[in-house]
Amino acid sequence: MSEQEAHREPLAAGTPLPDGRDPAAVTALRRLHPATPVLNGWKWFALAIAAIGQNAVRDLNYKLFGLQVLAALVLGVVLGTFSWWFTKYRIEGEELRIESGFLFRRSRRIRIDRLQAVDIVRPVLARFLGVAELRLEVAGGGKTEAPLAYLNEPGAQRLRAELLARAAGLDADTPEAPEHQLVAVPPGVLLASTVVSAPFLTAVLGFVVVAIASVVAGEIVGLAFLLPWALGGLGVVWRQFVGEFGFTVSQSPDGLRIRKGLLDTWAQTVPPGRVQGVEIEQQFLWRPKGWVKLSVDVAGYGGKGSEGQTSSTLLPVAPWPVARALLERVLPGVDVDAVVRAGAPRRARWLRPIGWRYLRHGADDRVFVSDAGWLTRRTEVVPHVKMQSVRVTQGPYQRLLGLASVHVDTPVGPVNAVALHRAPEVALDLLRDQAERSRLARRTAGPERWMQHRTTVAVVPSAAPVEPHSTEDAEGGVRLEGDGDSAVGGSGSPSA
Repeated sequence: MSEQEAHREPLAAGTPLPDGRDPAAVTALRRLHPATPVLNGWKWFALAIAAIGQNAVRDLNYKLFGLQVLAALVLGVVLGTFSWWFTKYRIEGEELRIESGFLFRRSRRIRIDRLQAVDIVRPVLARFLGVAELRLEVAGGGKTEAPLAYLNEPGAQRLRAELLARAAGLDADTPEAPEHQLVAVPPGVLLASTVVSAPFLTAVLGFVVVAIASVVAGEIVGLAFLLPWALGGLGVVWRQFVGEFGFTVSQSPDGLRIRKGLLDTWAQTVPPGRVQGVEIEQQFLWRPKGWVKLSVDVAGYGGKGSEGQTSSTLLPVAPWPVARALLERVLPGVDVDAVVRAGAPRRARWLRPIGWRYLRHGADDRVFVSDAGWLTRRTEVVPHVKMQSVRVTQGPYQRLLGLASVHVDTPVGPVNAVALHRAPEVALDLLRDQAERSRLARRTAGPERWMQHRTTVAVVPSAAPVEPHSTEDAEGGVRLEGDGDSAVGGSGSPSA
């Protein structure tokens, strides 16, 4: 029997099922790949070697060091094997069940129709062994709820296709949906955007200042302070260039598929119906080229530090026309440039002396939009139907100046939609209007199935008319076509 047939094999007739479920809907229990103990344990083994190696070098007792290494290796193999043996998974109807633990047993059940994203991650060592990690993101998760590390690559692809099909309400045997590439980020553009990014330039500037100060003062010990700045610069390059290398976005019926990574490779699926909000970011030195970055809030990706931020990247860099076309696929019918914005009152300059002119907010019948930032401009876009809550806050200095801020909350992630420093009466009106927009939008919202299209959106009153925030696209921007490939290049202007 092939591995695929074993994965799909239902339980034998007469096997008792919880909750009276159909035996044909339950697959057989499966274990992870046998290489899992090695891939999960090598970091701990290296840490143990480093710890006991210090004592061995200090005491020059290499025989004891060898025995300690052997003991650590045997202990690691035994514990890793036990953990692997007692970790099993199977699909039971509309749930994925994962059993783990040999001392303390743990049983997790993840509702497939509530999955937010399904990713395939292949660390560099796993690529050599032909295995991959399947990460399942669910709403409200501060970390990956059900990582299946590791499966062989064909098995991971099949399980991912089955989970996507079940989440979409399709038959479990439905093959993986086809795709066509929409955007590819060239390595040259990615490297250039990294070199002129604010974090990298800050690290380079700090390195230069410390180096010059050390040479002028004639203090060699000052050169030791160069290391943190150098590591900071290398960290930026590693995170932005190596992590996002080969970044492509493809269209498929189950959402947007993202592939990236030079050493550790990622294959993500971002279902448009599960996107909670979008952030458009433009750094100061990106403006001549019209480059922007798109990040999304997807429930389950937030709260995981740099890994969560990387997972939330929809497009690391692209001209605004390309990014806008991709944004329209994630939020159909939304035109960010057409949303009329209102600015902050002049007295807000006491709290934002320079950036107060760039504080704007607006809303139409589909989304709430807020702008902020002087050096790095950010535009936050939140669909009314995805809003979690809306609140008004007022600090002590705001009370003195007669100001208040309105927060439109989404799940934890990069999107932070705030109408900063508004007049109190404007803030209260916005609070009531936004709550009503969200209520009407949820009333007409469609089903939470990945491949089912929403065709109705609540039409609600927009904010009071103000002078529109206009932008002009520069010539030469590469536009994203509906059924062709696009490469990032050219220039344009974001709405941020």
